[in-house]
Amino acid sequence: MIDQRLGDVTPIRIAQRPNRMHKPPFTLHRGFKQRGMGMSTHTHEEAQLTFAASGMVQVLTGAGRWLVPPQLAVWIPAGVSHRVEVLTDAELWMVNWEPAVAEAWAPPTQLDRPFTLRVTPLMQALLDAAFSDTTGPDKVELVARLMLHELTETAHAPTFLPLPVSQIGKRVADLALEDRRNQLNIDELAARAATSVRTVSRLFPEETGMTLKSWRQRARIVQAMDQLGRGYAIARVASEFGFSSTASFSCAFRQVTAMTPTMFLDYPG
Repeated sequence: MIDQRLGDVTPIRIAQRPNRMHKPPFTLHRGFKQRGMGMSTHTHEEAQLTFAASGMVQVLTGAGRWLVPPQLAVWIPAGVSHRVEVLTDAELWMVNWEPAVAEAWAPPTQLDRPFTLRVTPLMQALLDAAFSDTTGPDKVELVARLMLHELTETAHAPTFLPLPVSQIGKRVADLALEDRRNQLNIDELAARAATSVRTVSRLFPEETGMTLKSWRQRARIVQAMDQLGRGYAIARVASEFGFSSTASFSCAFRQVTAMTPTMFLDYPG
């Protein structure tokens, strides 16, 4: 049964077991969301893989946020509280596995925390097969098993922005996110957050695993990806985020994402 909080996301296939008293091992859901609709904070009993067949969404947990354009998918373990923001009109495909089934079917790996992954050609083919009306139930189960193997073999994508947890860290992060053009130096950020440079320099590695400088660069690029996904031109985005040229923007973009803005926009998905 689909969680009603997902609105118009509709279950399209439910794998059945001989004993109908038990939950199905996995379910497939597909739905369309208009920009700004989103899904409020919720949890689900199943582990979930969410893929935007078109459009772009953002998934937020207490640990941070993941930008999910079509070339990426996001894994959310069972029981993790999260919400979804729909940044552009999007078609969402979701695969839900019972936790015990996901653990049994997947190779030994860390599936206990959220992450984004690149949709490889194989994963794209598996998703297409799973959501095709012509794929029989036995084959769909094999596809669902193979998906778990493929997602554990794929490198995590660098669109996650960890968020600090302390009040000071949150104040600095909010100020930095508002400073899209990167005009405030660390002294100014610390002063506006009513703290010291020393405290800021200590907090960010402790709470995000990144220095403030690296975190700000990641934040700018993640925000820039959002704008690119909305259809804004590369030159306009580069200017909006304070880069001196499209070349410098492209260099910074590649450092964070391992691809250029053009490659990001041209990526199949």
